[in-house]
Amino acid sequence: MAKYTRTFKLPYLLWILAVIFIIFYPMLISIYVFLPLLIGVMGYLLILGIEKEQKSYIFMALVYFVNLEINLSLPFFLTIISSLVIYVLFFQSLLHFRQCKVCTPIITVILLDFFYLGSLMVYDFIFQETTIMLDNILLYSLVIDLLIVVIL
Repeated sequence: MAKYTRTFKLPYLLWILAVIFIIFYPMLISIYVFLPLLIGVMGYLLILGIEKEQKSYIFMALVYFVNLEINLSLPFFLTIISSLVIYVLFFQSLLHFRQCKVCTPIITVILLDFFYLGSLMVYDFIFQETTIMLDNILLYSLVIDLLIVVIL
């Protein structure tokens, strides 16, 4: 009986931790600027959710992106659009990297981060705004994104 109750409690605990992370982590990023944005990780989670038809992955990534954009005053839906563009244009062409379990996530996260940064710079240029500063914190965020995806 103990094994039966233990198997049902673990998924609920993981869901509760995931929801707490998705709700509170973007708030912490707005306070502590040294925390990584995790755009690549959540974008990869969104792409995996689309590929494997996992609604929970898609929902978690979308809620995180919207929460991040609201808390950091970023352009609305730009992260979602960037992730979907990477999925449509590049992810299907990475078929020959699917044998390597580390290559596909690394390439996808690099593409997601650089494409989002590029689209954010284009947005800033068009609307004459400054939403993000190019500094070492962005490089740190990219490295942390890569490490988290390799670990997962």
